[in-house]
Amino acid sequence: MSYWWIVPVVAFVSFVMTAVLRRYALSRSIIDIPNARSSHSVPTPRGGGVAIVLAFLAVLPLVGWLDLVPWPSLVAAGGAGVVIAVLGFMDDHGHIAARWRLAGHFAAAAWALFWINGLAPLNIFGWALDLGLAGNVLAAVYIVWMLNLYNFMDGIDGIASVEAICACLGACLLYVLGGHPQMIWLPLLLAAAVGAFLVWNFPPAKIFMGDAGSGFLGITLAFFSLQAAWVKSDFFWAWLILLGVFVVDATCTLVRRLVRGDKVYEAHRSHAYQFASRKYGKHLPVTMAVAAINVFWLLPIAAGVVLSGWDGTWALVVAYLPLVALAIKFHAGELEMMVAQK
Repeated sequence: MSYWWIVPVVAFVSFVMTAVLRRYALSRSIIDIPNARSSHSVPTPRGGGVAIVLAFLAVLPLVGWLDLVPWPSLVAAGGAGVVIAVLGFMDDHGHIAARWRLAGHFAAAAWALFWINGLAPLNIFGWALDLGLAGNVLAAVYIVWMLNLYNFMDGIDGIASVEAICACLGACLLYVLGGHPQMIWLPLLLAAAVGAFLVWNFPPAKIFMGDAGSGFLGITLAFFSLQAAWVKSDFFWAWLILLGVFVVDATCTLVRRLVRGDKVYEAHRSHAYQFASRKYGKHLPVTMAVAAINVFWLLPIAAGVVLSGWDGTWALVVAYLPLVALAIKFHAGELEMMVAQK
């Protein structure tokens, strides 16, 4: 029996929920007001990413009941996602101290790792390495970094949605071509939920994703990559390659700000994509450039890893080097006043 009908159902729920949340945000004045650290100029309701969360989580029991996805994976993704979405929702409506948010992030990471037995052995530069407990700690840090960097990178219209859709659909394609079509369901359903939200979030955005949505996407995508590693190490490297735009921009920005001694937990607009959007005066060219990089650069390299046996770590280096160059070109992590003087 075909179960493809689940995909449009998830998309429909996400689309309708986004509309409802937009009305709710407008009625409760949950509005993102432009300020000196914003990348937009028009007051816009926020918190629409909750629609992605609700649509995706609501379908998990169904795909479990239909035996499309193992229950431990559903419990891992659902439980961790709920924790992060609730924290983000509360932060969108008020403020949660950074230390409590971080504690919640690590608790969610530990939950997800418990259900998938931690970090799988990985092939690194041709060596098969099982890092044991140290690997689990590194995996927890990786999850927390991924969910936070996704929050950092959700700063212009459509960019976080486009990145998630490209990564999920790219992974689905590689799962099918790589002989593991049973793995497509979770990323495919997430892509459907995000795609429906993107209708509202596409430049110029009618609603923003908010911390609940961006954090949820970050931890869910990190979980997908770690889950995939248990099937085949190449899939983990493929996911990291597919997410390269966000990983490189956020990491380069963080490193530069740390070296300069900035308070990295404070809001800013010094990511490469933010400088690029100001340079071109619009969000759309930058968001579409991210999509093009994903499709025409990162996806072919990830396919080489999965389908042609390229070493995943070397492929990651090759994939990331031009992205690092772009991050430097667009001043990732530099002070805005210093860039203006150049």
